[in-house]
Amino acid sequence: MFLQPGAVDLVTNTDKQCEALILETIQTNFPDHTFIGEETSASQGFSGELTAQPTWMVDPVDGTTNFVHRFPFSCVSIGLAIDRKVVVGVVYNPILKEMFYAKRGSGAYLNGHKIHCSETKELGHALIASELGTRRDDKFLDAAFTRMRLLAKHSRSLRACGSCALNLCSVAMGRLDAYYEIGLGGVWDVAAASLILEEAGGKVLDPAGGEFELMSRRVLGTNSSLATAVSSILSAGPWAPGEPLPPTSST
Repeated sequence: MFLQPGAVDLVTNTDKQCEALILETIQTNFPDHTFIGEETSASQGFSGELTAQPTWMVDPVDGTTNFVHRFPFSCVSIGLAIDRKVVVGVVYNPILKEMFYAKRGSGAYLNGHKIHCSETKELGHALIASELGTRRDDKFLDAAFTRMRLLAKHSRSLRACGSCALNLCSVAMGRLDAYYEIGLGGVWDVAAASLILEEAGGKVLDPAGGEFELMSRRVLGTNSSLATAVSSILSAGPWAPGEPLPPTSST
């Protein structure tokens, strides 16, 4: 609802072209695999559920508003899960030419160089990112800004960079110290980058402090030291009606 005139057509065409290319490549090489994608299409073999089958989770353009406004923080995100666990993740920002990737157990990389999270240990020194998504109703904004206010009191500063996948990758390479989002678009936003962050030595969990669930539309990613400090603040914050609630394990 905030896009410029003509932007919807631009995004739709770009999404479809990118998704078609990715889908064709994967189906050619892995015809028995299933898919979960933002631009879902049952006729193309997409599923809305994560099963034990090898499943590709694809977002052809993460950071749509950035893409429309030529803010250079958009990416393609591709993750592969087997037995409901992500085993391969690739996030590519073609504008900045940054290719993040990881295979479970093999570390995380940016353009061929191994990456690691920051060593920030005190929340007061931490740079933290979050996102508002697309909701603009008062109850949501009140809850979201209350959470941000609580974190702002205890951290160095906050950022909103516009891409879930790239925010998590930024934590993985030390550009950020933590990132959280409640009500993100879907598993395609978070799957690949969650593995990249884990393989870079970071932690991925629910914002309320419990175990991270891929399909929950909630995520907190931090370096190895800040998970407890950030989640304890977020767990005390309010939730707006309609926001995805913490998984049972987080309550």
